[in-house]
Amino acid sequence: MDTLEHLVTEQRNERTLDLSELSIKEIIEIMNDEDGKVAGAVRQALPVIELVTAEIVKALEQGGRLIYIGAGTSGRLGVLDASECPPTFGVDYETVIALIAGGEGAFITAVEGAEDDEHQAAIDLQNKQLTEKDILIGLAASGRTPYVKGALQYAKQLGVVTAAVTCNRNSILSEYADLAIEVEVGPEVLTGSTRLKAATAQKMVLNMLTTAAMIKRGKVYQNLMIDLNVSNYKLRERAHSILMQATGTTAEEAEIKLVEAGNHVKTAIVMIEAGVSQSEASRYLEETNGFVTKAIAQARLELSR
Repeated sequence: MDTLEHLVTEQRNERTLDLSELSIKEIIEIMNDEDGKVAGAVRQALPVIELVTAEIVKALEQGGRLIYIGAGTSGRLGVLDASECPPTFGVDYETVIALIAGGEGAFITAVEGAEDDEHQAAIDLQNKQLTEKDILIGLAASGRTPYVKGALQYAKQLGVVTAAVTCNRNSILSEYADLAIEVEVGPEVLTGSTRLKAATAQKMVLNMLTTAAMIKRGKVYQNLMIDLNVSNYKLRERAHSILMQATGTTAEEAEIKLVEAGNHVKTAIVMIEAGVSQSEASRYLEETNGFVTKAIAQARLELSR
């Protein structure tokens, strides 16, 4: 195993050797400059990100789950991304899940030593009943966290597709994953503080993985969140606005159709665009696996006969 000081994420940034002596203006300017390099580093990993996204889509199509597993900041980013999927894309809370070393409490309070427990990862995955239908993505900026390594090893035994998201090239975790997303952002402004550029890079990658996968699962129409869960006043207002933008209908008509559709935006869109009833719209969506464009096309085709 590489020693910590050999990792790029642990090296000193030559631009910030006098960080403690800089003014606030100078500190935030240099942080902004360094953050500006992250997107370019992520771009270099796009080919692998594409492959991982395709595997996520495949897993979801066969009834599997996307499971993130990580420790510390990386683990928290997994929890954050997973928790946003149900309200954004209307999936249940078991479709995208996240495990963090030390358990749920570690999201708020650090659990010392949890990330070093390689065997606990297998126990945590057993408790989630990991199967070969799922895809497991290990998250670790360093690329060597024992907890995540143990998870990837256990998943491999079950024939589960695995991926790793790290910020060091040729990392240990990459050796244990089927697909390795390595985004090397260079030394941090504050030496070893991977909650900075490395975390930003990982967040960008996770944004891509779930957003692109959900789009390819029919959770988006045009560029609109048409599968959002209308669970409060704000989201109802958003659903109303989305319906108007998607169809060009009036506010009054949007309200009527949204009520008839039981606040299900996708159904309301098909109702308006194809001129069909709620039950018919639901049937077309079911026949096309929830893809609005296909449902509208099929409805129009049948009505034209």
